[in-house]
Order: sequence, then structure tokens, then C-alpha cells
Amino acid sequence: MKIFKSALFILFSLSAIKASAGSKFKYYFNHAVDNTVSTGVNAINLNGYIDDTLIAYINRAKYTLDIAVYNFTSYSTGSLSNVATAINNAYTRGVKVRWIYDGNSTNSGLSLINAGIYTLGSPTSSGYTIMHNKFMVVDGYSPNPDESIVWTGSTNWSTAQFDTDYDNIVIIQDSALAHAYIDEFNMMWGGSSIAPNASASKFGHTKTDLGRHNFTIDGRQVELYFSPSDNTGNHILSSINSAKTDLYWGVYTFTYQSYANAIITRKNNGVYVAGIDDSYSHTYTPYNTFTTNLGAMFKEYSGTGIYHNKYLIVDQSDTCSDPLVLTGSHNWTNGANTDNDENTLIIHDPVAANVYYQSFKADFTSMGGALTHQDGCTTAVPELAASINGLTLSPNPSIGNFVLSCKINKPQQLTISVISLDGKVNNIIMNEWQSSGYFKRQFTLPAPGMYVIKVITGNEVYTQRLICE
Repeated sequence: MKIFKSALFILFSLSAIKASAGSKFKYYFNHAVDNTVSTGVNAINLNGYIDDTLIAYINRAKYTLDIAVYNFTSYSTGSLSNVATAINNAYTRGVKVRWIYDGNSTNSGLSLINAGIYTLGSPTSSGYTIMHNKFMVVDGYSPNPDESIVWTGSTNWSTAQFDTDYDNIVIIQDSALAHAYIDEFNMMWGGSSIAPNASASKFGHTKTDLGRHNFTIDGRQVELYFSPSDNTGNHILSSINSAKTDLYWGVYTFTYQSYANAIITRKNNGVYVAGIDDSYSHTYTPYNTFTTNLGAMFKEYSGTGIYHNKYLIVDQSDTCSDPLVLTGSHNWTNGANTDNDENTLIIHDPVAANVYYQSFKADFTSMGGALTHQDGCTTAVPELAASINGLTLSPNPSIGNFVLSCKINKPQQLTISVISLDGKVNNIIMNEWQSSGYFKRQFTLPAPGMYVIKVITGNEVYTQRLICE
């Protein structure tokens, strides 16, 4: 049976690679998705193959595997034991494996791990809560930066999480992002050595903000925050407040009332809003806020397993805005923000937003909901980023040749890309460090049509429509 499953997985993997060829981002779900609302890149339901996918990435490791997972629950036989076997095989072939787990969780699968592999449990004292991360870094310091991979998302390593509960996985190929995750790992580990240093390790409130939050990957802005040191809650709130056209969320534990209030404020300001909470959140105040203010646009999941996602989708229908996805291990609770060890990614990308929307729509529909919001590009007046002045595009419209000019107020990384209205990045004009002063760059659009130019400076985003005649 496993041989047949592996053969199916090979065919499935080939189609998945083809669908996302050339991208450093991969997104996977473990329940049905709705590809009828795809804008070009179809969401993928792994449908029982998360273990195979995880094993495939473990098997790629040449140098290091750094694993920080809340719970690894396994049995002597079955898919999770195969994950343990893959990790043991990596260790046997010389890969340096380090593993951090939550000290108060079962983690029965660790009994299958080679005794030579170093592991470290989080504190079990009453003053500490949980190490709730679910990430793995493959070859983070490989001499070939294309080999550095971050695996993260909402999924713990258990059969229920892989196959039954609702979860998502993010896989990003980027050396700088991998380094940031390893730096966080090392802070909990107590250093960069293969063996942990419990006396130097820092968890929870003892951690510090390492300051590595903004990345440009394949022309997309990516933000990374760890809890409780990085004020993650403020960035979740800012992401909610950035919604101009539509907003969707799917969260297991939603107890933080300020997020609920912000969502309702966006709805009252004309933003199309819909959300899913797991029934675990039923007794908390946000539940009443949503049932009162959203009606049928709010669904409570109470089916088989749990709705374990923790994601936000903003402006997926409006490529003229700043479409984004926020996801990771961070539930929307005060504890996740101020106590737990968590990680959160904010990916500013219309493709990512639409891919997650395909999953959300399928989930929302399966719970009896209906979504009617239509795609559209509605931003009429661009907002000028504070770190640049006088950004102009001329001529506009044009037969294809444009000139972008502005004044840069401080030295900074400047990323400029052209995006078609289906969310595809057609051209990365530049991605480089620029000194302060006046800046001018000529570029050409590939074909007639309407496009969006996107300028990223630090954590600020500027967009404007272009017409190529």
C-alpha cells in the first residue's frame, strides 16, 4: 500500500512542481481547495501526503536540519515513523540535526529518534507557557544559498494534524530568511553548537528582538516576527487595518478582542469581511462580536478534528492595493503575543493571497457559507511612502516605455516590480540598495494592457496603475 502511495506521490509532486516552477514560495493545504477562483496559480491540497512532502525535504538535507516543533506524536509504524526514519537517515549520512520541542507536550515520536541526535525541551517551570513553533530549516548555511529552505505554517507533526485537522504549510527557499530562523533557534538552543547549552538558552520572556524582520524574496516583501519578543500582535493588527477591499481569516483560537474590533471596523468602512473560527473559540468574547456583526459571513467549525489554521488574507481581490497573507504558529490570543514562543510570516504577494483564498473559500463553502465578492482593481489614488518623495511615472499611458523618478530620503533597499492584474510578477525592474538622493530608472512593459507597479522600501509599499497602449 505504501509503495502505491509513494508512486501516486511522485506523480502528484511532478504536477505540483510544474504548477509552482520558478517560485521560491510553496503553499500547501490538507483539505479541499477551490481552484475555480484561481488567478493563475492553483492552490494545492496535499490530501494525505504531508508526511511524504516533509520527508522529501528532509531527504534534501546535506549539512544541517534545525527543527523547532511543538509536538511530534508518532507510533512505531505509520507515516510519522517514516518521518523519524528520514531524520535518522539524515543523521547517519552526516547531517547535523538539532531539535527543540515543547517540554510539557507528549512528543512520543522522539523515542524513535536516534539517541545520538541532540534535543532540547523548553522549560517546564510554572513561569513558562509553551514553545509553540512549527518550523524546520534545511541547510540554512549551505554554501549554495539556493539550498536553504524554511518549512513553517500551522502544522504540528502528528497524524491528526497531517490528515484530519485543517492546517497549512509554507515552504520558502531563501538564505537570508533561513538565517533569521536559525538565529532565533540558536537563542533558544543556547548557541550555535551542535549540543545545546541549557544555561545560555532563552525562551519566552527572556528572549530579545533580533531585529531581522524585512526580506525581499523573488520581488515580494516578507515580514518575519517571533513571539513574545517582537510585538507580533501589533503587526497582526496593522495587517488587519491595512485591508481596503476584502479581508478573510481562519483561526483556531481567537480570544483577542482588539483584533475582533478592528475587523468589524474594517467591515463598517466598506471592506468585504468573512471569517472562520474553530469551536474552541466559542466561549470567548470575539465569538459574540462576530455572530452579532457578521451574521452568515462568520462560520464556526465544529466538524471532525479541529480548524487549526492561523491565517489572515487581505485584499486578495485588489492587486492595486497591498494583497498579503499572514500565517504561522501564532493563535490570535494575548498569550501567543506575550508569553509563547511563536513565529509569524506576513507575505505581501497577490499570488499568495489568492492561493490562500482558494483554500478559505472551499472551507467556508463546506460550512454552508457563500462568498460573493468579485475580483477588481479599485485603488484610485496611490499612497506615497514616507521614505520617498515625488515618485512619478511618465508618460502614462505609454506605448511601452516608461520612466520612474523619485527622491530617496535615506539609503535603503529598493525593490520595484511590475505586476499584471492577474497577480503575476511580469518584471522585476530592480532589487538593490540605493543611496539617498534623486533616482531615475527607465523600463519597458512586455505587452499592451493594464499593470500595477509596486515599489517596496523597507516595510512601506507604494502601488500605482500603468497603462501600456
